[in-house]
Amino acid sequence: MSDDEPVRIRAAGGVVWRPGPTGVEICLVHRPRYGDWSLPKGKLDDGEHPLVAAVREVAEETDVRAVPQVRLPTVRYRSEGRPKAVDWWSMRAVGAGGFQPGTEVDEVAWYAVDDAARRVSYPHDAEVIAAFAALPPVTATLLLVRHAHAGKRGTWTGPDTGRPLDAEGRAQARALVPLVSLVRPVRLLSASARRCVQTLDPAATHLDLPIEVCGDLDEPAPGQQAEECALAAAARLTALAAAGEPVAVCSQGKVIPGALERLTGRADDFTTAKGGGWLLPFAGDRLVLPDRL
Repeated sequence: MSDDEPVRIRAAGGVVWRPGPTGVEICLVHRPRYGDWSLPKGKLDDGEHPLVAAVREVAEETDVRAVPQVRLPTVRYRSEGRPKAVDWWSMRAVGAGGFQPGTEVDEVAWYAVDDAARRVSYPHDAEVIAAFAALPPVTATLLLVRHAHAGKRGTWTGPDTGRPLDAEGRAQARALVPLVSLVRPVRLLSASARRCVQTLDPAATHLDLPIEVCGDLDEPAPGQQAEECALAAAARLTALAAAGEPVAVCSQGKVIPGALERLTGRADDFTTAKGGGWLLPFAGDRLVLPDRL
């Protein structure tokens, strides 16, 4: 199918990996209905974010709990005559339940990367595995979000740092909880503005984590240069990644683009919508590929 053909079926899945005795192993599933071996995936529920769907479908098909890391190429093909698109992410397995064979998946197996590429039944799955194999080892994953909607600056009479989320922003903050939870953060960091802290409040309650206020994530104060703030935020994100633990971070619209430009070395469009964000996989202190959520 062509890239401009309207997609009728949306699905998402993962290249789920774990360390094995001789190297990385990838999880494949056998589907008795089709008699095939494939990467775990499934259709999106109505209104579901593709990344949330990908992690959910992996868990449902394999009983493996996984943390998403790097976006892989989207695959497009026709399924029963209808255009279908599947979004893929690499995922690190962090736990597993007791798999029970069912009508959709009756076997789960782990293969070395090269063996998995040969074992899958479809060339497009092999292409996704090849994209995974080309990645550097990911050592940490951060989630970076911009604060949710907080009304208009001109209608707020107090200090701008005290401007709170409005009703739309509070709904956006609640909607972020599933995405923040996906990375299984051990820390939550926020710029000092009230709206940034409030954006992480629902996730903090859900995860039972405190919110640490960090001035390195703040927008420029009067007389301060934007470049200075971007460098400080980039340095903070790099330091968090170097610690090797997953962290969720909330910053501001005048900071995020500049910080990502410095982390990637590219002048791309890193403009971030309020309540939007980025999945940031790091290999050591190097940002691999920022993924707009």
